[in-house]
Amino acid sequence: MKKAAIIGSGIGGIGSALRLAAKGYDVTVYEQAAIPGGKISQIRDEGFRFDTGPSLFTLPRLVDELFELFGENPEDHFKYKKLDTSCKYFWDDGTIVNAWQDTEKFAREVEQATGVPQKSIYGFLKKSRKLYDVTAEIFMFNSLHKLKNFTTPTFRKSLLHVHELDAFSSMHKKNTRWFSHPKIVQLFDRYATYNGSDPYQTPATLNIIAHLEHNIGAFFPEKGMYSIVESLVKLAESKGVQFIYNTLVQEIIVDGKRICSLKIDDTIKEYELVISNVDVDTLYRKLLPDHKPHVPRLKTQRSTSALIFYWGINKSFPELEVHNILFSDDYRQEFRHLFESKTISHDPTVYLFVSSKAVNGDAPEGSENWYVMINVPENAGQNWDAMIADARRHIIARINRVLKVDIEKHILFEQMADPRSIEAKTGSWGGSLYGPSSNNRFAAFLRHPNFKRKFKNLYFTGGSVHPGGGIPLCLASAKIVGYEIPEV
Repeated sequence: MKKAAIIGSGIGGIGSALRLAAKGYDVTVYEQAAIPGGKISQIRDEGFRFDTGPSLFTLPRLVDELFELFGENPEDHFKYKKLDTSCKYFWDDGTIVNAWQDTEKFAREVEQATGVPQKSIYGFLKKSRKLYDVTAEIFMFNSLHKLKNFTTPTFRKSLLHVHELDAFSSMHKKNTRWFSHPKIVQLFDRYATYNGSDPYQTPATLNIIAHLEHNIGAFFPEKGMYSIVESLVKLAESKGVQFIYNTLVQEIIVDGKRICSLKIDDTIKEYELVISNVDVDTLYRKLLPDHKPHVPRLKTQRSTSALIFYWGINKSFPELEVHNILFSDDYRQEFRHLFESKTISHDPTVYLFVSSKAVNGDAPEGSENWYVMINVPENAGQNWDAMIADARRHIIARINRVLKVDIEKHILFEQMADPRSIEAKTGSWGGSLYGPSSNNRFAAFLRHPNFKRKFKNLYFTGGSVHPGGGIPLCLASAKIVGYEIPEV
């Protein structure tokens, strides 16, 4: 049986482990942390449980099919439900929009709140669906760096619709043409942040994200986001995959055009195949220092990081949903801070995630577990202590204005994550959550491939490589690698 090693147990690494096990490989996963999951993790404290990383669950089919690889019924192992509302949006002037999963209900609410006609919502989501249908098979589920993929019937069909991809218009510019009200433009511009990008720069092709959330749907696991990791790791272990924790891979050892072994705890271990689920910048700087990365991607901006407060709240807020956005009054200047000055706006958009509204037991009776996040730049040596203290004041002020509350009185305890701690815990270079941003019309082609031509047995998965960050795309990267690796 051929031996394969996977470096990192993020969701892309776990997905890769399962796909290799299904192909007959003897798989070992090395993880520097004490638990699996990478950016998907959890905190338990004083009766509260928090999902600490990704909070939105879309394209659940990509999780289901990992169980189906082994003839298992996904529902026997992992359960989730579709949310009634994908997100609830608040503005300081009192405007509120519920993004109902029922499209007609959502369109009516938008019209009532802002005057944007329902047909604009229907038309936009229809266009988003078309974008997905044209691009998904090519851009999400296959390598863009293999010539053979550009000769398939699917690719030729996509070429017929290339004029519809909106690659030469920014997301914001296209959304402004669709919608007459700036608040609804802002609502749909927000989807650029799903991969750490700027809606004023990123191509409008990324409006496919709206299709995932509105047309296919936003879902939530019955036991919270971390249960995705727990259920998949349990499946992998049952199929013979070995997970080794608290273990740092020190070096990838090269012999000619092949990876021959890994240096782990000053011991050399030989493998016939290696998959890296490590941020590619970290990988080249630390594990392959004598080799150069995929050159074009170095020209792209880094994606954003996050400042997250985990608050145990001793009060219930029935006006909140699982996912909530408290919007900035000046979205454009917020992104100028993020990508130009590498600072935090004094008027940040606040994301408020309350899993206890969907998962019984995530907070004590009458209380809520608040995951309070703003987008921030990657760590480039800024004075983070001062910036965080300032940002916290502005976050508190926005919550108090919108919810008409003095929230400080209700915070029982607080934990925090910032770009420095994210980098230290997950290996993401600079704490950047998605590797390179998509602030370029050719961004999809500039991401690092899922392989390296120089080496015949080294592959890459995870948010820093093709096709991008977030749970669905990381699982898609594992699927692409699965296509490239033959069965034993």
